[in-house]
Amino acid sequence: MGLVIRALILIGMVACLTSIAHAIAGEATYYTVYKPSSCYGDEDHGNMIAAVNSGLFANKAACGRRYRVRCTGPRSCKGGTVDVTVVDLCPGCGPNGIDLSQEAFSVIADPSVGRINIDYTQI
Repeated sequence: MGLVIRALILIGMVACLTSIAHAIAGEATYYTVYKPSSCYGDEDHGNMIAAVNSGLFANKAACGRRYRVRCTGPRSCKGGTVDVTVVDLCPGCGPNGIDLSQEAFSVIADPSVGRINIDYTQI
Protein backbone atom coordinates (compact mmCIF):
# COMPACT_ATOMS: atom_id res chain seq x y z
CA MET A 1 0.00 0.00 0.00
CA GLY A 2 2.87 2.42 0.80
CA LEU A 3 4.28 1.98 -2.70
CA VAL A 4 0.96 2.97 -4.31
CA ILE A 5 0.73 6.12 -2.18
CA ARG A 6 4.32 7.06 -3.03
CA ALA A 7 3.61 6.54 -6.72
CA LEU A 8 0.52 8.77 -6.55
CA ILE A 9 2.46 11.49 -4.76
CA LEU A 10 5.20 11.31 -7.37
CA ILE A 11 2.66 11.54 -10.20
CA GLY A 12 1.09 14.58 -8.54
CA MET A 13 4.45 16.30 -8.19
CA VAL A 14 5.34 15.65 -11.82
CA ALA A 15 1.95 17.02 -12.93
CA CYS A 16 2.57 20.24 -11.00
CA LEU A 17 6.02 20.66 -12.48
CA THR A 18 4.72 19.97 -15.97
CA SER A 19 2.23 22.84 -15.77
CA ILE A 20 5.00 25.21 -14.62
CA ALA A 21 7.27 24.05 -17.43
CA HIS A 22 4.70 24.99 -20.07
CA ALA A 23 4.71 28.71 -19.33
CA ILE A 24 5.30 30.71 -22.51
CA ALA A 25 7.70 33.64 -22.39
CA GLY A 26 6.61 36.74 -24.26
CA GLU A 27 5.88 40.44 -24.10
CA ALA A 28 2.79 42.33 -23.01
CA THR A 29 1.49 45.76 -23.86
CA TYR A 30 -1.90 47.21 -23.00
CA TYR A 31 -4.88 48.74 -24.72
CA THR A 32 -7.87 50.82 -23.60
CA VAL A 33 -10.69 50.41 -26.16
CA TYR A 34 -12.34 47.06 -25.50
CA LYS A 35 -15.37 47.04 -27.79
CA PRO A 36 -16.06 45.91 -30.38
CA SER A 37 -13.92 42.81 -30.08
CA SER A 38 -13.18 40.15 -32.70
CA CYS A 39 -14.70 37.47 -30.50
CA TYR A 40 -17.80 39.10 -29.05
CA GLY A 41 -18.58 42.29 -30.94
CA ASP A 42 -20.17 44.78 -28.53
CA GLU A 43 -20.73 42.29 -25.67
CA ASP A 44 -19.14 43.39 -22.41
CA HIS A 45 -16.71 40.84 -20.97
CA GLY A 46 -15.37 42.98 -18.16
CA ASN A 47 -11.94 44.52 -18.02
CA MET A 48 -9.69 41.58 -17.14
CA ILE A 49 -9.32 40.76 -20.81
CA ALA A 50 -6.68 40.36 -23.49
CA ALA A 51 -6.06 40.45 -27.22
CA VAL A 52 -3.59 37.82 -28.42
CA ASN A 53 -1.21 37.34 -31.34
CA SER A 54 -2.55 35.75 -34.53
CA GLY A 55 -0.92 32.35 -33.88
CA LEU A 56 -2.51 32.05 -30.46
CA PHE A 57 -5.80 33.54 -31.69
CA ALA A 58 -5.99 30.80 -34.34
CA ASN A 59 -8.93 32.23 -36.28
CA LYS A 60 -11.04 32.76 -33.12
CA ALA A 61 -10.25 29.36 -31.54
CA ALA A 62 -8.79 31.23 -28.53
CA CYS A 63 -11.97 33.21 -27.84
CA GLY A 64 -12.93 32.73 -24.20
CA ARG A 65 -9.70 30.98 -23.20
CA ARG A 66 -8.23 32.12 -19.92
CA TYR A 67 -4.58 32.79 -19.28
CA ARG A 68 -2.60 33.52 -16.13
CA VAL A 69 -0.01 36.20 -16.88
CA ARG A 70 3.04 37.08 -14.77
CA CYS A 71 5.43 39.98 -15.25
CA THR A 72 9.01 38.69 -15.39
CA GLY A 73 10.86 41.99 -15.46
CA PRO A 74 13.42 43.23 -15.47
CA ARG A 75 11.62 46.42 -14.47
CA SER A 76 8.32 47.74 -13.19
CA CYS A 77 6.87 44.40 -12.07
CA LYS A 78 4.55 44.49 -9.08
CA GLY A 79 4.71 40.75 -8.42
CA GLY A 80 1.86 38.31 -8.59
CA THR A 81 -0.24 37.28 -11.55
CA VAL A 82 -3.40 38.34 -13.34
CA ASP A 83 -5.99 36.09 -14.98
CA VAL A 84 -7.44 37.32 -18.27
CA THR A 85 -9.95 36.13 -20.84
CA VAL A 86 -9.18 36.32 -24.57
CA VAL A 87 -11.69 38.55 -26.35
CA ASP A 88 -9.76 39.91 -29.31
CA LEU A 89 -6.98 39.58 -31.88
CA CYS A 90 -3.86 41.72 -31.53
CA PRO A 91 -2.63 42.07 -35.13
CA GLY A 92 0.43 44.08 -34.04
CA CYS A 93 1.58 41.59 -31.39
CA GLY A 94 4.65 39.45 -31.99
CA PRO A 95 4.62 35.64 -31.93
CA ASN A 96 4.32 35.39 -28.11
CA GLY A 97 2.78 38.80 -27.51
CA ILE A 98 -0.35 39.63 -25.58
CA ASP A 99 -2.13 42.97 -25.39
CA LEU A 100 -3.70 43.19 -21.92
CA SER A 101 -6.46 45.54 -20.90
CA GLN A 102 -4.99 48.52 -19.06
CA GLU A 103 -6.62 47.28 -15.83
CA ALA A 104 -5.05 43.81 -16.17
CA PHE A 105 -1.64 45.27 -17.05
CA SER A 106 -1.84 47.54 -13.99
CA VAL A 107 -2.25 44.54 -11.69
CA ILE A 108 1.20 43.17 -12.58
CA ALA A 109 3.19 46.21 -13.72
CA ASP A 110 3.36 49.99 -13.89
CA PRO A 111 1.53 51.06 -17.08
CA SER A 112 3.94 53.95 -17.64
CA VAL A 113 6.52 51.48 -19.02
CA GLY A 114 4.15 50.38 -21.78
CA ARG A 115 5.82 47.03 -22.54
CA ILE A 116 6.92 44.25 -20.18
CA ASN A 117 8.38 40.77 -20.34
CA ILE A 118 5.90 38.13 -19.22
CA ASP A 119 5.20 34.47 -19.04
CA TYR A 120 1.72 33.05 -19.38
CA THR A 121 -0.09 29.73 -19.12
CA GLN A 122 -3.56 28.66 -20.09
CA ILE A 123 -5.78 28.00 -17.08
